Amino acid sequence: MGDFGFEARTFIDFLERTHQTIWQVLPLTPTGYGNSPYASYSAFAGNVYLISPDILQKKGLLKEKELKEIELPEGTEAAYDEAFANKDRVFKKACDRFYDNMTAKDKKAFNAFKKQNKHWLDDFVLFMACSLHYDKQPWNTWDKDVAQRKPAALKAYRKKFSKEIEFQYWLQFEFHNQWIALKEYANEKGIRVVGDIPIFVDHNSADVWANPKYFEVDKQGNRELVAGVPPDYFSKTGQLWGNPLYKWDELEKDGFSWWVDRFRHMFTICDAIRVDHFRGFDAYWEVEASAKTAEKGEWVDGPGEKLFDTILDKCGELPIIAEDLGFMTEGVQKLRDKYNFPGMKIIQFAFDSDSANSFLPHNYSQNSVAYSGTHDNDTALGWYHTTNEQERHRARIYTRSSGQTINWEFIRLGMLSVSDQAIFPLQDYMGLGSADRMNIPGTSSGNWLWRYTSNMLDKVDEEQIKHLAELSNRRRK
Repeated sequence: MGDFGFEARTFIDFLERTHQTIWQVLPLTPTGYGNSPYASYSAFAGNVYLISPDILQKKGLLKEKELKEIELPEGTEAAYDEAFANKDRVFKKACDRFYDNMTAKDKKAFNAFKKQNKHWLDDFVLFMACSLHYDKQPWNTWDKDVAQRKPAALKAYRKKFSKEIEFQYWLQFEFHNQWIALKEYANEKGIRVVGDIPIFVDHNSADVWANPKYFEVDKQGNRELVAGVPPDYFSKTGQLWGNPLYKWDELEKDGFSWWVDRFRHMFTICDAIRVDHFRGFDAYWEVEASAKTAEKGEWVDGPGEKLFDTILDKCGELPIIAEDLGFMTEGVQKLRDKYNFPGMKIIQFAFDSDSANSFLPHNYSQNSVAYSGTHDNDTALGWYHTTNEQERHRARIYTRSSGQTINWEFIRLGMLSVSDQAIFPLQDYMGLGSADRMNIPGTSSGNWLWRYTSNMLDKVDEEQIKHLAELSNRRRK
């Protein structure tokens, strides 16, 4: 399933060779239902399965024989279940060796990490220990006393699961060290890392369990009001995400401290952040938890400027990309523009209307980010072969091409646009079709599986990428 080891550095070397200066990643938090990074057990924790066993071996925490025993065949689909089982086995060995051979330097760094992240880490490690004990069932189905965080129960469970809690602390420490080392490797080569912050958190998460007063759940922890979007481009019945909505009044009473902590954390592990579903901060779609689709709901005012004024005051400069897709209102645009956040321009959306379409590159503003597509879109070639003939015709006219290499035409359009930043899915650089898309919104299975193999990266037309970076004056200065 990939990790932070040698292949990740090989990818960064490819970015440097081809004059790329941005690497945008999906959320790096633990994946939940359907292996989705947008359904996570925590808004703060790292996905520990991205820890590289090779790096653990170099640190003397694993043996070469142990690595050989967990190797899996390389393919274009992540083998999550097998990888999880194999990594669990060797991670426990590495953890035991870490604690058994901890130096004074290790202990100092480990304690500093725990202290710095105490505001989320202590709850998270206990949550994971309990979650594993209860076979990963939702926390509101656990024993009532621990589900409702009775002090005596929390104390008893911390003692009962002390060994697992030690393991969870170490996993987060190792994730942090490996990720920061990888990010620094990218930064040294002139590459900024753009992270991703989902607006909502999963119900079955340490965040909701530890802070129920901030979320629309009842005293038993059951969801009352949930998130989604009404019918749109992606789905005729809307998208019913099911995440519990925030009690913004309660968050405001605490000075939005949970959100400030979240943004501050993200700015320590990334150079910039794409804020998912930005429009939800202006107004969000509220749906009853019992609903089967997102068709029936209502728009409710979000925290807007009050939240971002607070974050700006506490965090300083906000290098944010606003995911401003979907139905945009004047309020969303005003909120985005007040803080000078660049919005997203998706070239695949440009050909369903006339020349005034805001996604056509000639209509872009400089303060924007051009994309051929995102993780929620088909690949550029996949889009071309599955959209209607009218859109294909418009795309051919606009690009003055046959459409056969529409992926390169879209990349060229994005790079030559006035947008300050231009970002493209790796699948479009590789010229891949629909079988290689990352996610189909509104579906719960068969997503988040795509991965590339090393020989696929070797076949990418690096000269073409370099040529376009030079032509558009986008290469590293």
